[in-house]
Amino acid sequence: MGGAQQTSNAGTTRRDESAAGTGDARTAALSGSVALVTGASSGIGAATARALAREGCALALVARRTERLAELAAAVREQGSGAAVAVTADLRDAAQAAQAVEQVVDRFGRLDVLVNNAGFGARSAVEDSDPEDWEVMVDLNLKAVLRMSHAALPHLLRAAGEGPRGVADLVNVSSVAGRVPRRDNSVYSATKHAVCVFSEALRQEVTGRGVRVGLVEPGMTETEMTTVGRSQAGAAHGLPQDAWLRADDIARTIAFMVTQPPHVAINEIMVRPTAQER
Repeated sequence: MGGAQQTSNAGTTRRDESAAGTGDARTAALSGSVALVTGASSGIGAATARALAREGCALALVARRTERLAELAAAVREQGSGAAVAVTADLRDAAQAAQAVEQVVDRFGRLDVLVNNAGFGARSAVEDSDPEDWEVMVDLNLKAVLRMSHAALPHLLRAAGEGPRGVADLVNVSSVAGRVPRRDNSVYSATKHAVCVFSEALRQEVTGRGVRVGLVEPGMTETEMTTVGRSQAGAAHGLPQDAWLRADDIARTIAFMVTQPPHVAINEIMVRPTAQER
């Protein structure tokens, strides 16, 4: 897997005084805030970055594919909502995960929103599985969430206490599979269920200090993970692809969650295609 280097398309770790954006973004719900989105090179992560930018957020886009990140960062800046930087990192590496958070805070001086979206899925019966796939799923779907949350929490707590919104947000993207396990998907479901449990326990720890922890559980969604290679497409169980959710559907859900007034915490949202029965 790539992404051994920790880089930014800005080329420096200076603070960006234009994080709040210009024009209409000054009146947007997240104006002046900084969000870090993992798995941002495609799918739900990329769509979420665009949605948060429209709300006035400065963006740190984290994934392994530098070129994809740079293209998205440029597109977000052209959108006119504010700053966007690419941070190349393989979040299966604990040091790179911690460095990603510190690089973002060094650049912008703060962190208000973390969206843990990076993930990987490989379907098969346990007896036929490749244990290396298990390792990737545990490392990326679960351990990366733990590492990123741990590294970001001091900054989120500071933003909640000192920032103009009076709250900060940590959103974990899980899956319906974390609530409804199915055959041939055991390890993926196990990692996603662990994220569900972790999110609720963490919520209880930090909600009194102004950090809202949200859990989003998409059903069958059209992304690279479900349409390319050893994917989760088998989880569709015959549901035609034109009935699946789109990445923008989940992005809107995340934006809804983090733009609530300070006294409102949307803790969990499960989003299924209308035609999906389980």
